[in-house]
Amino acid sequence: MSNPARVGAILQQPRRHRYLKLIAVFKIGHGVLLLLLGISLLFLNARTRWMDFLSSWTEDELLMQHSKAVDYLLGKLQAILAGDVLRATGFLALFYAAVLFTEGIGVYMQQRWAEWLMIFATAALIPLEVWHIWHRPSLTAVVILIVNCLIVWFLYFVLRRKPNPVPPQVAPELAKIG
Repeated sequence: MSNPARVGAILQQPRRHRYLKLIAVFKIGHGVLLLLLGISLLFLNARTRWMDFLSSWTEDELLMQHSKAVDYLLGKLQAILAGDVLRATGFLALFYAAVLFTEGIGVYMQQRWAEWLMIFATAALIPLEVWHIWHRPSLTAVVILIVNCLIVWFLYFVLRRKPNPVPPQVAPELAKIG
């Protein structure tokens, strides 16, 4: 493993840091989107205007008058918006945004603990993504699953190959002990 020729090109020092920073920026961007979603779900009180907009959109864009089915679906959406489900979703989005910011900033600053956190947090979502693809297959869900699998695979090999650095101040003390 110490032979640089045997180490894959993607895992060599300059490229590894470039890819880690790219993954970190991706996670921070994902966190920004979730932060905006969480704030909009919790703190924007324009739900009636939003429902009026949605109702007029269905009438104009779908070129149909409100049928019983559309009225039923809009009523269900209104009930969800009025209930606590939306607030819980907003809090969950804010919590996950905080996790993504922690991962992204830590990996960008090349912290080993953040790389481990990103591996576990990303790998924990893979079974949910597979379940989602099984029940509601879509190209977007498959792409997200592949990207998350590649991130976990890459970080695993980076952590496996990167030695745990010993600070220079501690090294002479360890030599005296051993």
